Amino acid sequence: MEILLLGGAIAVTALAGVAWSRRQGAVRGPRLAGGGEPADWLPQGADLGARATFVQFSAEVCAACRSTARVLGAQAAREDGVVHHELDVEDHLALTGRLGILRTPTVLVLDGHGAETARMSGAVTPARAGEALARLTGEQAR
Repeated sequence: MEILLLGGAIAVTALAGVAWSRRQGAVRGPRLAGGGEPADWLPQGADLGARATFVQFSAEVCAACRSTARVLGAQAAREDGVVHHELDVEDHLALTGRLGILRTPTVLVLDGHGAETARMSGAVTPARAGEALARLTGEQAR
């Protein structure tokens, strides 16, 4: 009986781990239906790209934030009209609260007008970044 309980606990833990890893960097819709009103990003130091903007909320002690910044920076360099900005959550507490940022890294994907079209939490891969841009423009992911 104890072996069955142990085996069940291991199986549940493994399933929880798989579910957690699949959510890392997953592209989701905006937090508010329709993306809400576009925020004024210039006071935050984030000028908008003509096509899209990745706004990454990071913390100094976040290892996944550094890898995500590299991925999004490279993606923005490859794509016309796409920019990447990284904001420290400690420097933007009011904004993170208003936007519902609960973990780092969280990346908001903005359209050319500054409206949130998608968000990703956790480490972002190049494929997920491409998926977010494709979702914004209705293209196939690169």
